[in-house]
Amino acid sequence: MAPDQNSAARQGKVVLADPPAVRAAVEHEETGESRGEVLARAVLPVDDTAKPADRNRQLGIRSLARRCELVLVAGSASSGTTCRMVEVARQEGARSHLVPDAAHLRATWFDGVRTVGLSSGAGAPESLVQQVLERLAELGFRDVAVDVTPVGPDQPAPEGQGMRLLPSIREPADVRRLTEPELTELAAEIRRSLVDLVSRTGGHLGPSLGVVELTLALHRVFESPDDRILWDTGHQAYAHKMLTGRWRDFATLRQRGGLSGYPSRAESSHDVIENSHASTGLSYAYGLSTANQLLGDTGRRVVVVAGDGSLTGGMAWEALNSIAGERRRVVVVLNDNGRSYAPTVGGLARHLRGSDPGGFFTALGLGYVGPVDGHDVGAVQEALRRARDEDGPVVVHCLTSKGRGYRPAEDDDVDRFHAVRPMNPATGVPVTAGGGSWTSVFGAELVRLGEKRRDVVAITAAMRDPTGLTAFAERFPDRVIDVGIAEQHAVTAAAGLAMAGMRPVVAIYSTFLNRAFDQMLMDVSLHSCPVVFVLDRAGVTGDDGASHNGMWDLSLLNIAPRMRVAAPRDAATLRSALRTALNTVDGPAAIRFPKGRAGADLPAAFSYGGLDVLRPDPRDDLLLVSVGAMAGVCLEVAELLHARGIGVTVMDPQWIRPVNPLLLTVAPRFRLVATVEDNLRVGGFGSLLAQEMRAARIGTPLVDFGIPHRFLAHGTRSEVLAGCGLTAAAIAADLAARLSAPVPSRVPGGIEPRGAVR
Repeated sequence: MAPDQNSAARQGKVVLADPPAVRAAVEHEETGESRGEVLARAVLPVDDTAKPADRNRQLGIRSLARRCELVLVAGSASSGTTCRMVEVARQEGARSHLVPDAAHLRATWFDGVRTVGLSSGAGAPESLVQQVLERLAELGFRDVAVDVTPVGPDQPAPEGQGMRLLPSIREPADVRRLTEPELTELAAEIRRSLVDLVSRTGGHLGPSLGVVELTLALHRVFESPDDRILWDTGHQAYAHKMLTGRWRDFATLRQRGGLSGYPSRAESSHDVIENSHASTGLSYAYGLSTANQLLGDTGRRVVVVAGDGSLTGGMAWEALNSIAGERRRVVVVLNDNGRSYAPTVGGLARHLRGSDPGGFFTALGLGYVGPVDGHDVGAVQEALRRARDEDGPVVVHCLTSKGRGYRPAEDDDVDRFHAVRPMNPATGVPVTAGGGSWTSVFGAELVRLGEKRRDVVAITAAMRDPTGLTAFAERFPDRVIDVGIAEQHAVTAAAGLAMAGMRPVVAIYSTFLNRAFDQMLMDVSLHSCPVVFVLDRAGVTGDDGASHNGMWDLSLLNIAPRMRVAAPRDAATLRSALRTALNTVDGPAAIRFPKGRAGADLPAAFSYGGLDVLRPDPRDDLLLVSVGAMAGVCLEVAELLHARGIGVTVMDPQWIRPVNPLLLTVAPRFRLVATVEDNLRVGGFGSLLAQEMRAARIGTPLVDFGIPHRFLAHGTRSEVLAGCGLTAAAIAADLAARLSAPVPSRVPGGIEPRGAVR
């Protein structure tokens, strides 16, 4: 590989296009043909009708030949496929030789050569490739590009029909060698692949379809990973992942152990930040560019792709203020598709659609190029080159269309297929019905309450439909406020509405409450404002990964004085909690519920003093306190323990903060108290109950089951919960072991061994 193409090459390392274990994909049989017959056949034109394995090899060798002056093919001369690979490399303009063994290398082959590539022919053993690499190192060639196109039956190519170029893209340098017609073809292949693969796994389809050409232009003008390319937000980075060596893994997107739905530093050096919370990219860019200047690394570029939706967040403007004021060398690629989830709102959106969209940026002291057709690779390339060569910050304004090239997405007025479940790619219709979700239950109840109360106002941070406010907006359009991706603003604005006598309902994903913690604490709780926070996607969400799990909210809410918190277990208790919250006048309230279907209601056997007893038991062995949607798991735990002769009473307090004093009254009757929640154990409900029990000098030991203190990898919700030990079987086994152990003396406030016990 050329010395200036990759930072690893600069450090004198062997550069591999994929993991170093080279798989010889198709075993061949000796044909008995003469060498002359084999070579004669090899010089025939490349056959596009060849079987997929051979065609993939030809695509891989073409890519290698475009990068390297000399291409070596390890394999036997008796293999027609291997010999054809040599000829294909020569057709691409590279020198090329067959290497049946390491001793066959000739010094004369390397005269005047700076870049060397190596590919494995059909049936070539891995050991041969490694031997050739070692011999090349002895000859002074340590920077060797290795093509390892997987084509065997154990590694099927995921390209589907008609993929010619995408399988040959191993790294961004491959994109820089394509012709304009090939770029057009590659863009079409990427879109077909995105629709095909994301329709199987689910994911953020619309945003990625809209930036295909823009991504191609970025990787042709800038040299990632040496130049840093940041995505704000990361859900538009699917094409970037494909162009940086991960296309063949896309079938595992958002699956446990597979590709993340966002940039991932563990996956690739081309992924700089793992952001999925909007409006942060420019601050990262400011920090990186400042470090470049302090370190004297002035040749390194920092590029941030920020959607117009991201620019509705205040952090983006704080960063732009610093970037412009200090003249940092940052290229801001404004991906202007007029939407975040829904159409972008506010004065900036109107300005960008006006006659002088660049005026605002130039007034700040930023350079401006555009507007540019973001689906014209050539035009975007030219704009990016101009920005790259400027000695200061530049905004490149690209007009794009979310969902581009896929008719069902283009026709979707709600969010242009922003995020999809597994679906039929021909129609865009999900393969499973959504119905009965927690979100829809909340949305319908809010409409019903809105009919009765004119003081109810809903607030969203650019997520009207995902948080269930669409029906309310249609019925009461003047009573829905969309502030853009600005959660801090949303919460303090809600405080202002409450001060004026309105009853604001802030509908927000649980994970995004993190962004407005100070406002929730100081602007709402301090003033005892009766704001209702409705926290969708609380607990484990699963496939969106670490940044989207709503596992922090109880820990944050428990800090705020005067805050009431409800965790409904089913649709009926969600409706009840919303009514109660809106009737609370002396402070804020929060309601949390998970992603997915609400399921069947779980009626209580009886209720007393605000406690729902879901399963009574005459034996006082275990008091099991369920939090929200974990009620079903707790009932399963009770049945498993009942089969072992252990008496379990299951209670659901519904309102978990403040702690219901009746829990403190009944707790001393039991040998053990356990709580089960899908929040962090640190600062969660179990922690709060243990604190209250210690204060009341209750000596009954308590064990709290919850999410461990770490970021959680993506997977399905059930997989992630199982990884946290939050399954009925795991909890029952733990509790059975504790209850079969000798009963410890009850010291008030005592704590047993194991971190989960209070």
